[in-house]
Amino acid sequence: MIVDGFDINAPLVCEGLIGDGCGGGRIFFMQEDSLCVYDPITKDILVLLSALENIEEISKKGCIISLRSGTKEVLFDLSTIR
Repeated sequence: MIVDGFDINAPLVCEGLIGDGCGGGRIFFMQEDSLCVYDPITKDILVLLSALENIEEISKKGCIISLRSGTKEVLFDLSTIR
């Protein structure tokens, strides 16, 4: 399924669901070595984390974004952003 030009079924893209805790309605994605977020209302793209290497899949549950690379997993808590 394509949303605002993003394939939300792709392994490096995930959608923040409205009411799930943090980032509802936004699209989270990897761009080169950075975790980014796209706001469909403002059309802005922000970099949340950079210098991430070999990320194979991202997912989101509540305020936590999981970034997986082989057997490693990085957890990013959106509720800590100010």
